[in-house]
Amino acid sequence: MHLQFSEDSSDNYFFSQPHQPFFVLAFINSIVTMVIFILSYNGIIHLAIDSSQFHTYGIIYLLFTPAFFAFLFTTFPRFTSTPAIEKRDYMRIFSIFYLSSILFLLGSLVSPVFSGFGMVLLFVGHVMGMLILRGIYISTQLEDKVDIFWILLGMGFGLLSHFIFVISSLLYAPLMGLSVEMSIYLYLFWVTFSVAQRMVPFFSHSLVAPDKGLLKIIFGLLVAHLLLEGIYTNSSFIVDIAIAILVARELLRWKLEFPHPNPMVWILHTALYWVPVGFLLGGMSNFISMISDIYFLSLDIHVIALGFVLSMLIGFGTRVTMGHSGNQIEADNFTKMLFYYTQVVVLVRILVSFVAGFGYDITIVFNISASLLILLFVLWGVKFFHLLIKGK
Repeated sequence: MHLQFSEDSSDNYFFSQPHQPFFVLAFINSIVTMVIFILSYNGIIHLAIDSSQFHTYGIIYLLFTPAFFAFLFTTFPRFTSTPAIEKRDYMRIFSIFYLSSILFLLGSLVSPVFSGFGMVLLFVGHVMGMLILRGIYISTQLEDKVDIFWILLGMGFGLLSHFIFVISSLLYAPLMGLSVEMSIYLYLFWVTFSVAQRMVPFFSHSLVAPDKGLLKIIFGLLVAHLLLEGIYTNSSFIVDIAIAILVARELLRWKLEFPHPNPMVWILHTALYWVPVGFLLGGMSNFISMISDIYFLSLDIHVIALGFVLSMLIGFGTRVTMGHSGNQIEADNFTKMLFYYTQVVVLVRILVSFVAGFGYDITIVFNISASLLILLFVLWGVKFFHLLIKGK
C-alpha cells in the first residue's frame, strides 16, 4: 500500500479524517510487533533489544497510543463542541508516528540505536498530539468539563509513562517497572474507563447517570496501587480487590442489559465486565505471588489490557469506522464473530498465566495465544481496512 503524506492531497479519502490513518497504523503495528515477538520467543530471530521491553513498548505505544489518538482526534472536538482538527495538524503527527514505528521495529532487529531513536521520535509525536488535545480542552466553552478532564489526565499520564520508558531504556533501567505500571493503570485503563463511563451508558440508553464522585475514588485507588507496587511488589492486592468491588457495584447500578441483543453494544458491556474480573484476578494472583513462589505471568496486566482495553478498542474502533464512513452501525455475522473471537483471545491468554502459575511449560499455549491475537488483528483489518482507506 502506497502512503502519500502530502498535505495537498485533499482528494485522498484515507487521510480525510484523523481516525482512518491512525487506526490502520495501529493495527498494522500490532501485527508486525506480535509476529516479531513470537518469532523471537521461539528463537527463530534474535532481537537487538530486550524482548520483554520490545513487546511492552510495541503494544502500549505502537498499538494503543495511535489507536487512542485515532479515537480522540475524532471525538474530542465533538465532546467539546469545538472545530474539527485541521488536516495538516493531525497529518504531521501521523507522519511522525509512521516513521518512528518503522525505526523502532527495524531497529529492534538491527541496532538499539535505531530503536532508541524511534522511541524518542515517537515521544515527540506523542507530545504534539497531547498539545492538540490540551488546546481543545482550554478552548472549549463547555461549563462541565469533568469527563474531558479525566480523559486528558489519563493521556497526560500516558505521556509521562512514555517519557519514563524512554529514559529507562536508554539511561536508567530500574525505572522500567514504574513506567509499565503507570502505563497500564493510569494510562491505558484510565483513558479507556473515562471514555467508557461517558459513552457506554449513552449507547445503552441507560437512565442511570454514572457516579462522577466514584471516578475520584477509583483514580485515588489506582495511584495507591502504583505506590504500593513501588514499595513492595504484589502488595497492591487489597487495592485491586477494592477497585473490583467498587466497579462491579457501579456497573450493576447502571443496569446494563447483559447479554445485550445488539452486538455493537454487547462488546462494550463485555469489555466493562472484564474490569472487576481483571482486578479481582489481579488481586488474588498478586496475593498468592506475594506469599509464595508462584507467579502468574502478568495475569492482572493482560486481563485489563486485553479483556477491557482491547475489547473496548475493537468495539469503539468498529463503531467509529462504520459510522464515519457513512455506513449503518450494524454488526453482520463476520463482525459478530470478531466480537466473540476477541473474548476467546482473552480467555486463552488467561490460560497461559495459569499454566505458568502451575509450573508447566507454556510454549505451546503461548504460541497459540499469540497466534490468536495476530489473527484477530488480521481479521479486523480484512473486514474494516477498506472502509478506512476507501470509505463506503
